[in-house]
Amino acid sequence: MNAMLPPWLVLACLAAVADLVPAALAAPAERRPNIVFFIADDLGYGDLGCYGQKKIRTPNIDRLADEGMRFTAHYSGHNVCAPSRCVLMTGLHPGHAYIRDNRQAKAIGLSFDEGQVPVPAGYLRLPLALKKLGYAVGGFGKWGLGPVGSTGDPLKQGFDRFFGFNCQAVAHNYYPTHLWDDSRQVALDNPKFAAHQRLPDGADLNDPATYASFVGKQYAPDVISAEARRFVQAHRDRPFFLYYPTTVPHLALQVPEESLAEYVGKFPEEPYPGGRGYLPHRTPRAAYAAMITRLDREIGRIVDLVKELGLDDMTIFVFTSDNGPLYDRYGGTDAEFFNSAAGFRGRKGSFYEGGFRVPCVVRWKGRVGARTESDRVTGFEDWLPTLLELVGAKEAIPAGIDGISFAPTLLGRRQEPRPFLYRESPGYGGQQCVRVGDWKAVRQNLNAPPRGKKAKTAEPGRIELYNLATDPAETRDVAAEHPDVVANLRAIMEREHVKSDLFPIRALDGPPTAK
Repeated sequence: MNAMLPPWLVLACLAAVADLVPAALAAPAERRPNIVFFIADDLGYGDLGCYGQKKIRTPNIDRLADEGMRFTAHYSGHNVCAPSRCVLMTGLHPGHAYIRDNRQAKAIGLSFDEGQVPVPAGYLRLPLALKKLGYAVGGFGKWGLGPVGSTGDPLKQGFDRFFGFNCQAVAHNYYPTHLWDDSRQVALDNPKFAAHQRLPDGADLNDPATYASFVGKQYAPDVISAEARRFVQAHRDRPFFLYYPTTVPHLALQVPEESLAEYVGKFPEEPYPGGRGYLPHRTPRAAYAAMITRLDREIGRIVDLVKELGLDDMTIFVFTSDNGPLYDRYGGTDAEFFNSAAGFRGRKGSFYEGGFRVPCVVRWKGRVGARTESDRVTGFEDWLPTLLELVGAKEAIPAGIDGISFAPTLLGRRQEPRPFLYRESPGYGGQQCVRVGDWKAVRQNLNAPPRGKKAKTAEPGRIELYNLATDPAETRDVAAEHPDVVANLRAIMEREHVKSDLFPIRALDGPPTAK
C-alpha cells in the first residue's frame, strides 16, 4: 500500500528538483525583439508620401509611418555616405568617430581595389553588441566601412552574413558584374560597362536604343533584397538584426523597364546625356521616382514576410536615409521638381538642414503608438543606445558614446530634450554645425587657404546662426544679433572636435599630415 507523503515533504522534494534544473529550462527568457533597419541612400526628407511627397508613390513606407512614429527632426550621421554609417554603428558623432568623410582605402596606401578606408578592429559597437546578445546579424546592401579582408570587413565587425556592394564606388552601377557574398565575389549576368560616361555628340537622346547598353539582366537591389528575405527565413526562430542599407536612390539613374513604365509620361522630361559623373537617361524624372517606388515595394515584401512568419509583434522596423538629396540636376536628378528637401536649404554634402535632416519612421506593433509624431532632435549616434534599450539590454550600452537613447520617446514617455547635436566634415571645404534647441550654428570653408592666399569666401570659418523655430529654411543669419548664443555654440564646436590625422580640417587641425 502506498503511503501519502506529508505536504511539507512534497514541497521540499519539488524545491530540490528545481535546484537541479538549469534556469534557462525552468523559466525560459522572453525572446528579444528582431530589428529590421532600412537605410535609403541620398533620399530626401520630402521624398516620401508620409513627409509630403505628391509625385512619388511610397505606400509601404507610408503604412509603416501610419502604424508607428514619424520623427520630424531626425539627423543622419553625416552629410555623405560612409561617415554617416560609421556614426550609426558606433554611437559616436563625427567629431569623435574614426571615419569622417568618403575616401577610398587605396587613397591611404592600402592595397585594395575595392572599398573605403577601413574602421579599426572591433570598432562597430552596434553589431558587435547585438551579436553578443545572441542575435543573428546580417547586412544586405552597401557597406563602405572597409574592404573585404581588411579590419573593416563586416564579417570582422559582428556580422554573420553580408551580401551586396562592399565598395561605394562600385555601387554607382545598379547592373554590376558582381556582388559580395561574405568574402566571396558572386558574378551577375550583366555586361561590363562604366557607371560614369556621357553619350557621344550627335546621339539621338529620344531613342530608347541609345541607352540600351546601360542595362543588364540582374538588377542588384532585387538580388540583394531576395537574399535579405532568405536571411529572415533562415533566422525566424531566433532574434535577428537585419541591416538593409540600400543603394536606392543614389546615382546612377537605373531601374528595370517595368518599374519605369509606371512613371513614363507622367512628368515633363528632358533627356540627361550624362557628363556630370553618371550614366545618361532618357526620362530621368521617371527613373528617380520609379527607383524609390521599387524600393518601397521591396520593403513591403520584407514587412509582409515578417508578418507571414508570425513575427510582427516582436519586430522593430526602422526606415531612414543616410543623408539628404543631391543638388538639383546633378547626374540627372531633379530635387527641385520633386521637392526632395521639403523646402529646407542645402543638399547632400551640406550641413544646412536639407543636407542631413532625414525622414525617420519607427514601427513596433503594440509598443510604439500608431499615428504618432515626435519633434525630438535625434541623430544616428542615438540608435545604438536606443536599440539596446528597446531590446532589454541597457547594460550592454557602452560607455563613452555620444548617443542618447530615445527609447522613452518611442514608448510614449516624457524625455528631456537633447542638449546638443554636433556634426563636422573635412569635405566640401571643411564644415561644422551644432544645434541646441532651436538655435543652429554653421561654419564653412574651414579648409580655406592660409592668410595671404586667396580664399573661397571673404570670411572663412565665420559662424552663421539661424533660429529654426522661426526660420526653418535658414534664410536669415542672425549671428550679429545674438553674440552670446554664438559664443555658446562656438564653445561646443571647439569642445566636440577631436583632431584626426586621417581626416584633418585645416582650420582646426593644421595642414594634412604628409604620407
